[in-house]
Amino acid sequence: MKIGILVTGHPPDELRSDFGTYDGMFRTLLGGNGFTFQTYNVVDGQFPDGTDSADGWVITGSRHGAYEDHAWIPPLENLIRAIRDKGQPLIGVCFGHQIIAQALGGKVEKFTGGWAVGRTDYDLDGQTVTLNAWHQDQVVALPDGARVTGTNDFCRNAMVAYGDTIWTVQAHPEYGDSFIQGLIETRGKGVVPDELMQAATDRLPANDDNPKIGQFMAEFLKKERA
Repeated sequence: MKIGILVTGHPPDELRSDFGTYDGMFRTLLGGNGFTFQTYNVVDGQFPDGTDSADGWVITGSRHGAYEDHAWIPPLENLIRAIRDKGQPLIGVCFGHQIIAQALGGKVEKFTGGWAVGRTDYDLDGQTVTLNAWHQDQVVALPDGARVTGTNDFCRNAMVAYGDTIWTVQAHPEYGDSFIQGLIETRGKGVVPDELMQAATDRLPANDDNPKIGQFMAEFLKKERA
């Protein structure tokens, strides 16, 4: 099965030598499931020819806002709707979570409650899962037909399903502790309140559910659909 990775942002330059690129993180997260991968740097204007370019899709995170005026956002929204209409599996993470909601009729905005950074617990269909978060923007209004599958008190629409073919998550199952610490040091200072970054640093030496959610995502992409 071929997975198209739609890259909507790049890691800080200071972190790339140690951690690579976002598409590489997803190749690792979804590895061992028989997938082949094709990367499209949509943030740089590189798009697939159409939905037939892959069997399933993943949209990455980004430092950009879904509501911002960038030339690549409208064609990405068009591609999202085309993937939905074709019934192909699609997963969105952080910005991907947000842009899918926006493309399908929801609303994304800079959350007045502030930031979520580092280790965060979510209720996923009645089970507690722990993932690393890095966001201020949130999906504040869902499209018609969307169903919340994961939530917490800070982020009500943390994980969302659209029928049987689209699943999205606000947190980052592809981010490990060291990368979060790197973001704190490179992108957080002067942007994220110091007390939140210190609290996130203090929480980092703990287990996460990245492998569990990565396998969930892989099985979602692979499962047979009517």
